[in-house]
Amino acid sequence: MGEAAPSGVLSKALAVLQAFGVEDTTLGFAELQRRTGLPKGTLHRTLGDLVAARLLDRVQGRYRLSSLVFELGMRASVERGLLEVATPFLEDLYVRTHELVHLGIREGTEVVYVAKMGGHQQADSPSRLGGRMPLHSTALGKVLLAHAPADVRESVLRGPLERRAPRTITNVDVLTRQLSDIAAKGVAFEYEESAVGIVCVASGIFGPSDEILGAVSVTGPVHRFQPARHANSIRAAAGGITATLGRREELLRH
Repeated sequence: MGEAAPSGVLSKALAVLQAFGVEDTTLGFAELQRRTGLPKGTLHRTLGDLVAARLLDRVQGRYRLSSLVFELGMRASVERGLLEVATPFLEDLYVRTHELVHLGIREGTEVVYVAKMGGHQQADSPSRLGGRMPLHSTALGKVLLAHAPADVRESVLRGPLERRAPRTITNVDVLTRQLSDIAAKGVAFEYEESAVGIVCVASGIFGPSDEILGAVSVTGPVHRFQPARHANSIRAAAGGITATLGRREELLRH
């Protein structure tokens, strides 16, 4: 952000919308200009158009994404259907484990968190709803990467692999072996690879043509959570979501 000003009305509007992060949901004019690289006059006009279109709210001289953006996002058919079907299974996983439960999808070479469920004693995870992490640094991401198209896997394995924590896997050969094991066994593990003190187990959700649609995981603190003990539960939850999506697709075709 901020490297080169985008051209075209739509690209300028997208640059503004994408300037908002998971943590910094309200931004002032100066910060938006820094992040987008747009000239002051252009940014003023673009912000005015987005406010008029109800895609941004202006509150006390600062800007934030509007509820309409959320509403439009929830209309995205794949993610909406996946979330609707997955929610009861996520709730069941939470009841079984009382640990932090995630649902994630792949976008490019990152995992995007579309659901997060946990109690007041949940692990201090770096994940954020709507946030992103590199595929290779989380159990969710490694499941998605193991079943991703070949060009995506090759892009990640060409490296370099970003180190997010002291135990993040940055060795391509080690990651390659793990991905093969994940594809064979249907479950991935993470041991303090995204953050110190965090361990995780994940499994994939698949579509009618065996394409991976997302993944579900359970995360807990290393001192009390043993991921391997929950491998069967996570496989069962992911399998249940896959089967329910399949039945739903079959009903819609008739």
